[in-house]
Amino acid sequence: MSEVNYKELKKGGFMKQIQKDRFSMRLKLVGGQLSVEQLNTIQDVAQKYGQGYVHLTSRQGVEIPFIKLADIDEVKKALAVGGVQLGACGPRVRTITACQGTNICPAGLIDTSALAKEFDQKYGGRELPHKFKFGITGCRNNCLKAEENDFGVKGGVLPAWAESVCNFCGLCEAVCPTKVIAVDKGNKQLAFDKENCIYCGKCVKACPVSAWTGESGFIVSLGGLYGNRIAVGQNLLPIIFSTEVLHRVIEITLAFFTKHGKQGERFANTLDRVGWELLKKELVAVL
Repeated sequence: MSEVNYKELKKGGFMKQIQKDRFSMRLKLVGGQLSVEQLNTIQDVAQKYGQGYVHLTSRQGVEIPFIKLADIDEVKKALAVGGVQLGACGPRVRTITACQGTNICPAGLIDTSALAKEFDQKYGGRELPHKFKFGITGCRNNCLKAEENDFGVKGGVLPAWAESVCNFCGLCEAVCPTKVIAVDKGNKQLAFDKENCIYCGKCVKACPVSAWTGESGFIVSLGGLYGNRIAVGQNLLPIIFSTEVLHRVIEITLAFFTKHGKQGERFANTLDRVGWELLKKELVAVL
C-alpha cells in the first residue's frame, strides 16, 4: 500500500482527525451560500460516508467528519454529482465569507454576494506564504467582522447633502451614530463634519425627502488576525468607489505578501516585520 500524503489531503480539504484513518472533510462555500441541491448532496454523503451530521465552522464553512481514508475517492465523486466542491486548507486563500448585503439586508450598502463570487473566481485557492482570509460585510454593522480578516471589505456610503431639498426635520441628526450632523431647525441650518463621517449611510437611508444622497463604496482593512495572536485590521486607504481599483488593491496586497512573507508567517506578522508604510506606499500609488 502506498504511503498516504497527508499534506496533499489537507490541501484538498481533508483534515486528519484524532481517530486513525478518519478525516473531517471541508467543503467549499462562497459567501455562505448553498443551494438546496448541494444541501441534499451533503446530507446524503454525511449519512453514507460520515456519521450522519455536519459541523458548521466559524467561517461559514461546512465540514463532514469521520470520512474514511478508503472512501475518499468515492466521496469526491458523490459530491461532484451534486455540485459540491472541496474546500481549501493550508497556505493559500481560504473560503470567501460574506453577509447577505444589499440583496437581502435593509442595512446593506454593497452587493456582497456578487463580490464574494468575484473574489473566489480571481483569488480562491491562490498559493501564499500562509493562509489568507477575505471577509466581506455589507455595512458598518460589520456582521462579518471585516477587521478580523487579512483583507476585509466593508460597505460604506460617502454622503452628500442638498440644502435646497432639505426640510430640516432633524432625522439625520437623530440616526447619526457619530453625531457628525447637527440640525438647527429654527434657523434652517445644517452642519456636517465630513472629516469624521464613518460612511454608515444611515442619514441617506433615513432622509424622508432625499436631501441626503451618497455613492456606495468599499472600506478596506488590512492585516487582521484572530487566533493565537489577535490583531485588528488597519484602514490604510480612503473609501474606494471602483471595483476595478478594489481588485488592483487586492492584487498588490497578495503580491506584497508573496514577495515579503516568510513561509508559515501570517500577513499581519509580515507587515509588522517589514513595515506597514511599505505596503501603504504601494497601495496609494493605484488610487
